Amino acid sequence: MPNIALVVGASGITGSNLAHELISQGWVTYGLARRPNQDIPNIYPIAADLLNPDSLQAALADLAPTHVFFTSWMRNETEAENIRVNSTMVRNLLDVLRPKRSVQHVALVTGLKHYLGPFDAYAKDGFLPQTPVREEHPRLAIENFYYAQEDEVYAAAERDGFSWSVHRPHTVIGKAVGNMMNMGTTLAVYATLCQQTGRPFRWPGSKAQWEGLSDVTDARVLARHLIWAATTEAAHNEAFNVVNGDVFRWSWLWKQLADFFGLESVGYEGAIHPLDTEMANDGPRWQEIASRYQLIEPNLMRLASAWHTDLDLGRPIEVMTDMSKSRKLGFMVYQPTRESFFDLFEQLRADRVIPAQIDR
Repeated sequence: MPNIALVVGASGITGSNLAHELISQGWVTYGLARRPNQDIPNIYPIAADLLNPDSLQAALADLAPTHVFFTSWMRNETEAENIRVNSTMVRNLLDVLRPKRSVQHVALVTGLKHYLGPFDAYAKDGFLPQTPVREEHPRLAIENFYYAQEDEVYAAAERDGFSWSVHRPHTVIGKAVGNMMNMGTTLAVYATLCQQTGRPFRWPGSKAQWEGLSDVTDARVLARHLIWAATTEAAHNEAFNVVNGDVFRWSWLWKQLADFFGLESVGYEGAIHPLDTEMANDGPRWQEIASRYQLIEPNLMRLASAWHTDLDLGRPIEVMTDMSKSRKLGFMVYQPTRESFFDLFEQLRADRVIPAQIDR
C-alpha cells in the first residue's frame, strides 16, 4: 500500500516545505488549506474549512490518507479562543477521517511556546523555563492551545489506534507568503526597506537575545524530521524538539545578515526598537518597491510578520533547544543556520519576493 500523505496547512512555511519533501520521496501527497497552494508540482490541492465539518466531509470524501501532518493554526484575540478554535480544527479533521480507518500516523507541529507560554504570557516572569528546553519539561500551569491540540491527537489516537508524533520547532526559517510567523522573510523585507531608505539595519530586540545563545529551525530540516518520525517505529508516540543542530549569538549573525544586503549593521543600543513600530508606516513604500522591481506581492502585511519577530527577538532570556532525544533515535540531519538565512534570501530574490538588485 503506498504512503498517502495529507498535509494540513500546505500553504504555510512548514506545510509547503513538507509537501515538497514528501513528493521528492515518492509519497502521494494531498495539501489541504482554505486557499490551497497551487505552486507545488505534483501536489493534489484540497480546499476546505477545518472549522466546518460539512466542508471537510465533502472535500475528503474520496481520500483515505495513511499519514496526516497537521501544520495549521489560527490566531485569535485571546488564548481561550485560541484553544477553542485550534483544538476544534484538529478534532474536526480526525473525526471526519475516523470512518475511513486508513490513518496510520498523525504528526502535529507546535513549537517552543509549549515551554515559553502562549501569546498572552509569552516569555514573561513566572513562565520562564530552564534552557536548553527539553521534551521532558512539564506543561506550564497556564492555558495553551498547543496543549489542547496535543490532547485532541492523543484522544483520537487512543480511540482509533494510530501512532502519533509531536514536533516542537524553534523559529522556522523558510519561504511562505501570507504566513503569520515568518522571521526570515520579515528580516529580508526589513533589509530591503533599509536599502531603499538609507536606514541602518538596526537590531530590534533585547539585550538577552543579542548576547545569549539561540537556535532556529530550517523548514527543510523540519520536513525531514516529520517524515522520519512518521516512518520510524522507535519515534512513534513521542514529542520532539527539532532545530538545525547548531547554536549562535545574534551579535554574531546580525552583521552577516546586514553584509548580505550591503547594509550598515547596528547592534543592541540599550533599548528594544520593535520592528512593528519601525515598519508601521512602510506599507506605501513597499508598494512602490514592488511596482518598481515587479515583485509578486505588493502587500507588506502578507510578507512581514513584525509582531512575531519582535516576540522572538525581544525575549528576556536566551533560548536554545536540546535535540538529544532525536539524535539518540537516529535523526542526524544538520543545517548551518547562516546558510538557512542566505538560502532563503536567494530564493526570495529568485522568486521576485524581494528585489534581486537594488538601484542605488
